[in-house]
Amino acid sequence: MAMKCFTASSVPLLSMFISRTPYAIMSGSRSVSYQCKKLSFNEFGDPLKVVYPDEEAVSEPSASEVLVKILVAPVNPADINIIQGTYPVKPSLPASPGFEGVGEVVAVGTGVTEFAVGDRVVPNCDTCGTWKSYTKFSSDGVLKVPNDMPILEAAGLTSNPCTAYRMLSDFTELKPGDAVIQNGANSACGQNVIQLCKAWGITSVNIVRDRPNLNELKEHLSSLGADHILIESELRSTQLFKSKEVPFPKLGLNCVGGNNATEVMRHLAPKGVMVTYGGMSRNPVTIPTSSFIFKDLAFRGFWMTRWHKENRNSPARQKMIADLVELMKSKKIRAPAHKVVPLENYTEALMNTMSVQGFAGHKYFIDFRSLHS
Repeated sequence: MAMKCFTASSVPLLSMFISRTPYAIMSGSRSVSYQCKKLSFNEFGDPLKVVYPDEEAVSEPSASEVLVKILVAPVNPADINIIQGTYPVKPSLPASPGFEGVGEVVAVGTGVTEFAVGDRVVPNCDTCGTWKSYTKFSSDGVLKVPNDMPILEAAGLTSNPCTAYRMLSDFTELKPGDAVIQNGANSACGQNVIQLCKAWGITSVNIVRDRPNLNELKEHLSSLGADHILIESELRSTQLFKSKEVPFPKLGLNCVGGNNATEVMRHLAPKGVMVTYGGMSRNPVTIPTSSFIFKDLAFRGFWMTRWHKENRNSPARQKMIADLVELMKSKKIRAPAHKVVPLENYTEALMNTMSVQGFAGHKYFIDFRSLHS
């Protein structure tokens, strides 16, 4: 079947975004309650070519489901990889993208007791398809969060903040006064690392790439609590650690790869740990033999999706979510530098998130709230 295509000037696209009113009709024996505006893709490929606006009628939830109106959903690099077909987790097609988001329960199934209409929830599943105005989840497919929690922080709760939390918690014992070094410090995850380090009394050394607005970036990272900010060319010659101004880091976090990662590991303390969770440069991590023999460094990898799957209902996950919610409510963790766009501007969000240069400067969120008015 040929993919249904829309252009910026097409009448279906225009009418799709103007039509915002829930409706009720009969479909067999089921009552269809809401008209859902969404993004879809029928094949894997270039997101700018395969993602298109779509709509569907959403019925009332079954006995074990909750019906949720999505309020805001972030656009993550992993979402881009899902659409491209390069991510290890692949949805059945056709599908709607979206790992994360925050929504409000608008209806509950007859067998659901743990949720009520009006509850604020975030997804608790692998490929949730959150880029839509309404969607249904099984009752164990969402987590309740406080209604007074900041909305953008809630929308991005389960990815970058959780990744930062686990990497700072699981690979070496850190105590106040210890140091952590990370590259890609301006990434969404990097900004969460900075804020968690600040909250926990850990010194953060943050590596970023040189850019025209470097001073503006440094001001922003400093406002989040960054202790030291270096550009890549300063990293090799820095005296921060040899001068004992900062202790040699026990933990290094790498989302860049290539020579940048090698320079980061050079500054780790003996028996330090390097955790790789991304590869923005697309260059491999090269480890000198001396790092093994003379410093006994350990090299680990981390993938948040796998951790969530293995620890879905664990006490550790419950504690992590509770800790992060409290930090967000107290404004000790804020959403990364961001831009919020309406659904009809989705191509802007896709294009900027796809940038491999890492200079876009904003995490994009798709705002569905106006579609519910």
